[in-house]
Amino acid sequence: MTHQAPPAAPPPGADPGRQLAQLREALRLVERVAGRPAAADHDGRLDEAARVSEAYARALPIAQRRFEALAAEIALWAAAGVEALLAGGAPSRAAAERLARRLDAALSDLAAILR
Repeated sequence: MTHQAPPAAPPPGADPGRQLAQLREALRLVERVAGRPAAADHDGRLDEAARVSEAYARALPIAQRRFEALAAEIALWAAAGVEALLAGGAPSRAAAERLARRLDAALSDLAAILR
C-alpha cells in the first residue's frame, strides 16, 4: 500500500472559475490531440467560469474545500496524463480520447459540487 500526500490547497485568493477555465482549456488541448473538432464556444466557457465563481462564493465552506481538493486532484492527474501523452513522441489518439473523456467527466463532477 502506498501513501499519497493530499493535494495542496490552492493559493489564497485562487479563483475557482479560473481554475475550472484552465482545466477546460487543458481538455480542449487533449481533445485536439484526440482528433476531436475544436469547440468555438469561448463565451460559454467564460459564462461557466463566472457562474462557478459566484456559486463558490455562496457555497458552504465544506463544499468550497471539496471543490478545491477535487480541482487540485484533477489538475495533478490531468497534467500527468498530458505528460504521458507527450512523452512517447507522437501521442496516441486513443489514449488522448480516453483522457479527454475522463477529464470531461471529472470537470462535470467538479462543477456539480457547487450546484
